[in-house]
Amino acid sequence: MKYLVIIMNLSWITLITFYNNAHSKLPSLAIEEINQGWQFRQVGEAAWFPATVPGIVHTDLFDNKIIEDPFFRTNEKDLQWIDKIDWEYKTIIKVDKKLLERENIELVFKGLDNYADVYLNDSLLLSTDNMFREWRMECKSYLNEGENSLKILFHSAVKEDLPKLKQLGYQLPAVNDQSENGGLGDKKISIFARKAGYHYGWDWGPRFVTSGIWRKIYLEAWDNAKIIDMYIKQKHISTEKASLSGVFEIQSIGKQNATLSISDYKKSDNLGKTETLLLPGLNTVIIDFDIKNPKLWWTNGLGEAHLYKLMGRLHIGDNTIDEAYKNIGIRTLKLIQEKDSLGRSFYFELNSIPVFMKGANYIPNDNFLPSVSAEEYEEVIQAAVDANMNMLRVWGGGIYENDIFYDLCDKYGILVWQDFMFACAMYPGDDAFVENVKNEAIQNVKRLRNHPCIALWCGNNEIDAAWGYGTDGGWGWKERFSKEIQENIWNNYKKIFYDILPNIVKQYNKEIYYWPSSPMAGPDKRAFYEATSGDIHYWGVWHGKEPFESFKLKIGRFMSEYGFQSFPEFKTVKAYTIPEDWDIRSDVMDAHQRSGKGNELINTYMNWYYKSPKDFESFLYMSQVLQAGGLKMAIEAHRRKTPYCMGTLYWQLNDCWPVASWSSIDYYRRWKALHYFVKKAYNEILVSPTEDDGVFSIWIISDRLEPVEAKLDLDLIDLSGNILFQKKIAVSINANSSQCFFKKNTKELLTGIDKKNVVLIVKVSEDEKILSSNQYYFVPIKNIDLPVPQITKNIKTIKNGYAITLNTDKLAKNIYLNIDESDGFFSDNYFDLIPGEISTIYYFTQEKIIDFKNKLKIISVVDSY
Repeated sequence: MKYLVIIMNLSWITLITFYNNAHSKLPSLAIEEINQGWQFRQVGEAAWFPATVPGIVHTDLFDNKIIEDPFFRTNEKDLQWIDKIDWEYKTIIKVDKKLLERENIELVFKGLDNYADVYLNDSLLLSTDNMFREWRMECKSYLNEGENSLKILFHSAVKEDLPKLKQLGYQLPAVNDQSENGGLGDKKISIFARKAGYHYGWDWGPRFVTSGIWRKIYLEAWDNAKIIDMYIKQKHISTEKASLSGVFEIQSIGKQNATLSISDYKKSDNLGKTETLLLPGLNTVIIDFDIKNPKLWWTNGLGEAHLYKLMGRLHIGDNTIDEAYKNIGIRTLKLIQEKDSLGRSFYFELNSIPVFMKGANYIPNDNFLPSVSAEEYEEVIQAAVDANMNMLRVWGGGIYENDIFYDLCDKYGILVWQDFMFACAMYPGDDAFVENVKNEAIQNVKRLRNHPCIALWCGNNEIDAAWGYGTDGGWGWKERFSKEIQENIWNNYKKIFYDILPNIVKQYNKEIYYWPSSPMAGPDKRAFYEATSGDIHYWGVWHGKEPFESFKLKIGRFMSEYGFQSFPEFKTVKAYTIPEDWDIRSDVMDAHQRSGKGNELINTYMNWYYKSPKDFESFLYMSQVLQAGGLKMAIEAHRRKTPYCMGTLYWQLNDCWPVASWSSIDYYRRWKALHYFVKKAYNEILVSPTEDDGVFSIWIISDRLEPVEAKLDLDLIDLSGNILFQKKIAVSINANSSQCFFKKNTKELLTGIDKKNVVLIVKVSEDEKILSSNQYYFVPIKNIDLPVPQITKNIKTIKNGYAITLNTDKLAKNIYLNIDESDGFFSDNYFDLIPGEISTIYYFTQEKIIDFKNKLKIISVVDSY
């Protein structure tokens, strides 16, 4: 089913592409992609090689077999020479006489990475210094009829920025810049380039400082006038009427009368129209219009994420000069921060409803950005949807994502917490850098503001907490500098994050709240774990080496980061290793573990909660079980704290290469145990048992907007399935709530029972349909003498895969299903198989697998010892 959904949605992606490019069909406009026939070379070398555009140097080198797979084994360290070389790309643009007769011809570069000089027919047309910006240049005077040479010279970011460090005279903090791996010693220069920070390395990613044409290039020709931008501003929304404004930016050649209209593309309904006099240059024209009885846009789980497809048209005389298309969702969205008895709230209110945010932090899907296909974007967002998420945080060390990412979030009802691209570093404040940042921010705010998924603009990731200015907190950054340099660094920080960025959001997208840094207790209030306002990045578990149980104690108003690592599954590890590498301590496994004490911490926590795995493959499996169990505890604790806590975004959803990391889906988009656990923990109704200070309680959390009359079942069983205690409770579950429905002293509950040999099964059902089920173990799993289960399986072939029916004579803890030769999808995995219960799991695949039953591997925790 997962794969069918992806195939079906490709037609939707094609439709979006049509809407974005439909105006190129107009006779008054000509738009041509300049993405074919490219070649590249190392500057100074004679040989040219075929290049892919969009693309980057590393992938072009690999495609031409000049370098080995950058992700395989330890190849990364042998490829650090690439970022210290200048590279050159060239192609030929063919232009006919008809095109040259157009009044305006522009070259449009959607993304150049990063320091580049663009030459058209050997004339310098443009110099760039920001991979996050679009660059657009008038080029008619440079073009000739027939063939025209286009050449782009990419300067090494390393060579460009090393002099800036010397000129500055001191090292700005940049803790995740792996300069040593890049052969630069302690010279951390990532802060000078307006470029994805993770390209310089992170504690889950390699160091590949890329360069190249990473987004498309277009040649655009037009006459008279054209629509530069169409912004649909939502003024007032009610069930009867949505009052909107279409704010158009129109570039005009001269003074001329024009007609501008806006309509519903799907219904062909005209919504508004105005006559206007265009003046030479940039014009702003506004059309006010209404949509009656609007269908609102809702997040995943609350309702339809309804999208209106609007078309703006520019007419001069009897001719349609230009068209623009936007998909919008009609909704109200507010960040509510109100004082209460405990501090200050921090929650999102969608269409007047407080919504608990369930999601994850999102990083780029690859170190080599153009390698990510539309299908792969679809898979990642579909995985978030399938896990019942309603928010993703686009983290500030990556990129302002490609349009398709936001289109998919719009479509599926996933809100986006959008960081500006600054993370874990202090940045320079010279005029050129600040002006570059300003233009970057304006472009990206304007590009993304029509998307209903945009929920928050956040200045940066963790910088405020790291600096800890004027407090005893922080990461020890400011103590390295004199008071004078401290003041200078902090003033530069305030200039960007308290002046420029908030004012840009206010000017271009004031409907969306700006938050200076994540985490923060509030504007000018440093974040700390005990804060009762703002958002929290809780890393006491993992970095602080606190037990998983601390997740139940350290809960803020909005948990925007926390996490725990695991390894990917063996199939993924095999993709970047050979058998001699299959040891956690091998050089190759160490190279794919970027957190300095990662393996040590996983092993430490493993010993706290489980017995030591017997071999390499078992360790990989158990690391996922460990991670999933820890974050299950966190998520359930956060949801139980509703409405005090109103959001939980774990670190992290995805990976940019095959690696041990905090992700819940790996680089190949294979679900880890965590993602299966998250799907259940983020269910719209969750039953959550917990034990605190000797008292056992059961909570039910509901995201539904209406009350539910249900039944709560408790079954205490031994490991062979014998029932020791049963209870049934009728429960009235309030809308949008967290309620406790059972509470008892643990000793009393387990009187005469050995707590090491039992499990409590809790279920919530409505009209005999199970809404949520959960299990609770009263001791760490390492203290349970797990039996060896006899699992029986029955296989039935179904359309698009197989149905697997399982039962067991004894408890099978965290059973893991796997088919080595296939890469399909299991509907559930890593779950507890309870004796006496029958479970049916579906395996979706387009392949026909001979002897599926015998090839299906099933292991459980007891098999890892």
